[in-house]
Amino acid sequence: MAGIQLNVVKPSVNNMSVRVFVRAAGLDFEEADVYGQTRSPEFLAKNPAHLTPMIEHSSLPKGALWESCAIMKYLASKHGKDDLYPSNLEKRAMVDSAMFYIIGTLYPLLARATYPSLGFPLYPGEVGASDLDDGHKATAAKAAADAIAEPLDVFHKFFMDGKPFIGGEKPSIADIRLAATLEFLAVIDYPLPGWAKSFMASMEKELGTAYSEPAGDVRGYIQYVRSQKA
Repeated sequence: MAGIQLNVVKPSVNNMSVRVFVRAAGLDFEEADVYGQTRSPEFLAKNPAHLTPMIEHSSLPKGALWESCAIMKYLASKHGKDDLYPSNLEKRAMVDSAMFYIIGTLYPLLARATYPSLGFPLYPGEVGASDLDDGHKATAAKAAADAIAEPLDVFHKFFMDGKPFIGGEKPSIADIRLAATLEFLAVIDYPLPGWAKSFMASMEKELGTAYSEPAGDVRGYIQYVRSQKA
């Protein structure tokens, strides 16, 4: 498989996941920052969902693939990256379960808690996107932040269960997705439990610049947002 075209918006932790993965997996890729371009006719012709991250390759049925977990699962399977996405079906099922729990349960809470502070648009129907006053929106954001503790505890007690990573002794694509997701909590000064802080530090130590370089873009954006409110 020749080089992959990776289209990203750098401040996003969804994009960060794939940016970390392709670096950690040592894949041949070209990265394009498409900030402000995702609703252009050219982009929409490839991706009518206007979502990033998105990879492009002629081997794909439609030439393009988006959604961070789908991209990581596909590329890991395509390139035999068993260290990041085990070929053993039972172990793979646990990695998949953890990723789906992130995107189905943890991330929606995190988005409601952090997007208002990050300046990201909220989904229609969310309190933060409604015409309610700022007091109602702040209450909703706090309720979401308070609810994050439960799924975090699930990752700690069930998916990790005494191991350093969801993947066991080494990080998996689920660990990449979780660590990237947790980066956004810095914008609301969320009090991460000690195990989560250790987990994120271990991820960066284990993956080195493959993690720290993409994380730097997310952290830089968070610092910028916080400086505007100081």
